[in-house]
Amino acid sequence: MCGIAGLAGGDAIRHEKTIAAMGGSQHYRGPDGTLHAAARDGRAVLAMNTLLIVDPQAVPGPYLDRGTGVLLAFNGEIYNWRQQAAAWGIEIGERESDAHFLLRAWVKIGPSCLEGLDGMFALAVYDPRVAKLFLARDRLGEKPLYWRLDGGRLAFASEVSTLTGYGPAPLVLRPEVTAIETPTGVDTPFQGIQLLGPATLLAFDVTSGSIDQMTWWHLEDRAPYAGTYTEALARFSTVLAEQIPLRAPACDFALLLSGGLDSAVLAYLMRPPVCVTVRYRGRDRLDESSTAAVIARDIKAELVVVEPDRVDFTQALPHMMRALDYPMGNASTFSEHMAYRKVSDLGLRVVIGGLGPDEFLMGYVRQALVLFGPDAVLNAGLQAYRPLAAKLVHAAGERLDPAEAVTRLILRGPDPDGRVRDLVGDAMARAGGDLARGLTLADLATAWRPLVMTSDKLASAYALERRSPYLARDLVELSYRLPVDYKITDPAQGKRILRDAAKALGLPREVWASRDKLGFASPVPAWLNGDLARWADAQINTALTDAPTGFRPLLEGGLARGGRFDRTRMQALMAAAWFSDQTTRAAA
Repeated sequence: MCGIAGLAGGDAIRHEKTIAAMGGSQHYRGPDGTLHAAARDGRAVLAMNTLLIVDPQAVPGPYLDRGTGVLLAFNGEIYNWRQQAAAWGIEIGERESDAHFLLRAWVKIGPSCLEGLDGMFALAVYDPRVAKLFLARDRLGEKPLYWRLDGGRLAFASEVSTLTGYGPAPLVLRPEVTAIETPTGVDTPFQGIQLLGPATLLAFDVTSGSIDQMTWWHLEDRAPYAGTYTEALARFSTVLAEQIPLRAPACDFALLLSGGLDSAVLAYLMRPPVCVTVRYRGRDRLDESSTAAVIARDIKAELVVVEPDRVDFTQALPHMMRALDYPMGNASTFSEHMAYRKVSDLGLRVVIGGLGPDEFLMGYVRQALVLFGPDAVLNAGLQAYRPLAAKLVHAAGERLDPAEAVTRLILRGPDPDGRVRDLVGDAMARAGGDLARGLTLADLATAWRPLVMTSDKLASAYALERRSPYLARDLVELSYRLPVDYKITDPAQGKRILRDAAKALGLPREVWASRDKLGFASPVPAWLNGDLARWADAQINTALTDAPTGFRPLLEGGLARGGRFDRTRMQALMAAAWFSDQTTRAAA
């Protein structure tokens, strides 16, 4: 996990100190050094916070190709860099890493090298040969990258707060924040600052000031899988066994082990020395630590159990919000934060998590509700999801349009401009009539961003590199291509092909036969309606005294009590903590 920042423009060199300060403001992303470098022509300055994983003795970036003057700042990991170096005839010396490979690949073949990369990354390349700054992100947006224009200059950084330090950015309440708890697309709550989209390449011409953007990878272009289930299972198992271990670092690392299917498969394939799980006293419904203990014992790993309480939450909230940059909806935010803190306390640098299978292999109950209907899901034993199923209540004898059903299940508040509904409709159209693929694309367009962003940002706040092995390119593309019945046949059990692969690997029955999904969910919503109710009200009311007018409805909505699945109060409380932060106030 590293961080990058920089500026490109005709007079960029005059702002070298500003860029150095921008890099310094996100120093926690790279404890092994924060450096900056100016391009030969003075029209770009790049900064980089370095966290050394591949080689602890490597030289920190930014990285310069002396022959051409091409300059690179890089955040992430390229897992297939040695194979691609051999395929492209790129020499790699001792003490050199994936960053050196990437620099030489760019010099040799330019932006087209992105298609050959398998990894997680956000990068900035300034090429004086064409006087252009290039920004690019990985396929699924694991690594964040924000940018803004300033006259004839373009500034970028890994953190929004870094760019707000570059200049004022008024706060804007995006309509979809009340709908799904997070901005969608490339929007942020700061006017003029955008998130570079996943799989997006941006080219900024410093001479003309023009910008071109293109999407360099399209998941929906993958052809449907045509083989039998037996053939698919064999192929899936092979890709799983090949790709997952490639994501294990050479150093010691920790696995976030919930006890569920996804993290258990990672445990058996990666054999982490340390597993970290989270449980809450008196909340047996959320406790999978006994299953985690069985798995850890089976793979001979140390199991570290984190038991946060209400006081931990009140103390952690300001730190969580500083790490996130702005409020994002994610049921596991607090649990993840506490797990990352423990991993950092253990002196480790890499943490592994199980993002991916739910989106690509129909692991969410809301997906089953669309595919099978609410009656089938409830009759399969998932009565706890009756409030969610109730969203699909419709006139007797009529079936909801799938896009409408998905929209209702995703929404957590009003969608006045219909932005979320439009995103879902577009995803369904791009899926070419395959409902399961449409559900995946809808998740990627709506609920995915806060999941992947919180994982990166919360981990980075503790100088940790977060890896998500299920997001390997070959695994993602194969999973997307599979027919729906290869992914789910039982309304109460998604991820069929992963379960069958887990069974073949010899995982305990309680893992692959589990019927319900818990993950790292927390009792925070219940706390905010119970023992922490008065504290939460006080925080929200304090923020209301000087919050921007446009944000007041968001805060006021949090003063009402909600059910155990209602995150409205949590969203309002996060917003209150956000407004209380001096960096946010200064930016606005």
